[in-house]
Amino acid sequence: MQTWWHLAAVSGGILYLMPLLLLVVLFVALERSWALARLLRQGATLLRDMQGAKGRDGLGERLTMALPSPQLAVLAAVLGSHDLDSGDGYAEEAMLAQATLLDRGLWMLDTAVTLAPLLGLLGTIIGMFKAFQILGDQSTAPTAITGHVAEALVATAAGLTVAIIGLIFFNALNQRVRLVLHQMEAVKVTALNRLYRQPARPHGETPVSLLARRGEI
Repeated sequence: MQTWWHLAAVSGGILYLMPLLLLVVLFVALERSWALARLLRQGATLLRDMQGAKGRDGLGERLTMALPSPQLAVLAAVLGSHDLDSGDGYAEEAMLAQATLLDRGLWMLDTAVTLAPLLGLLGTIIGMFKAFQILGDQSTAPTAITGHVAEALVATAAGLTVAIIGLIFFNALNQRVRLVLHQMEAVKVTALNRLYRQPARPHGETPVSLLARRGEI
């Protein structure tokens, strides 16, 4: 424990901030990981149930059975429409409103990833100042500076460690956010196809949805 206090003092107190940054990273990462994993499970269940739904009544039944989620908000928006264009517009509006809730807290991870190495570098610079002051002392052996330089580099190592952990979680959580957004898009397309199915076109073409004709799927 005394070694830790000594290293923190060498870094000018910067090293005290590293455990706090690591705590923020772990808290945000665990909370968002759990929340996004739950949303992905709910979205997968909703999409699976929608595959067997027919018409507005079938989709409305899924709406009442499913747990609240961003994907369900998109389905509710489509069910409130009266044609393909309004359904598409309502769904996009719901997706924009829900998207801001998905990456809540990720800015703290992004900040920690950027800030931790910079703070570590600052702590190392402060420690190097003290090491060079020792070197300027005529009564101190030149080899003594190596130990002080090594102690000063601990702050940089701590900052990089926090940044690496935060970056791994940040990228993983961004991937989960993208998957939830993809599920929301899939709910929109599936619901619009179930509600506004285009009848068979002349000239022997097979039935396709209006979305397929517009190139949206």
